[in-house]
Amino acid sequence: MPREADLNAKGYSEKAEKRIMNALGRGLLKEFPNPERIGCPGSEVLKRIASRTMPLAEAEKWLDHLGSCSPCYSDLSQFRKVQEIRRQRTLLAVAASILIVASIAGWALLRRHNEAPDAQVAVLDLRNRSVARGTEPNPEEPPLDVNRFAKQWNIFLPLGSSEGSYDVRIVAPSGDSLVATSGTATLADHITSLLVSVSLSSARPEKYLLQIRKAGSDWNSYALVLR
Repeated sequence: MPREADLNAKGYSEKAEKRIMNALGRGLLKEFPNPERIGCPGSEVLKRIASRTMPLAEAEKWLDHLGSCSPCYSDLSQFRKVQEIRRQRTLLAVAASILIVASIAGWALLRRHNEAPDAQVAVLDLRNRSVARGTEPNPEEPPLDVNRFAKQWNIFLPLGSSEGSYDVRIVAPSGDSLVATSGTATLADHITSLLVSVSLSSARPEKYLLQIRKAGSDWNSYALVLR
């Protein structure tokens, strides 16, 4: 049941809402048939009462009829169910929109952070990326976008990655290795993160290959663009 403040804003107090429901309850219990629909207010009136868009003063004159007409009670009950379904769908749509906006905002913030000229730490999020074994990245996934002036990379490893020692290297299109380093991944808040120090300020802004492997395992490759 909505709060009294909400109902007042639409012309219905909690007391009025209860009065309407009591009238409808009496109509249902007494089961007054009205096959010819004599004196019925019509579907538009019932819809406005069901949606609480009709002022209480206007709805008052229909209460006695609603309390003694089973067809009107049935119609009004159906209209109320439809309104409730619409309300729930609206709430779900709003919640979904908020999640989408939050995701886009987070992605944009992460990208701005990684592209900032004075960025000291770049965040590379691999959590939802596939594990591409070998030296070729997954061609269906977009390249990671990183500021070459960042001195540290905080790499969020793919979901399910274990803690421990990892090797990291950056490979140029020529096949030469620009950076080869290692670090220890730790798990916190369900995220396995690997922090490594890099020095790429003198590297050319172009496409590279990021390769990561658990010590003693095969390399996993990801396309990378340095800005």
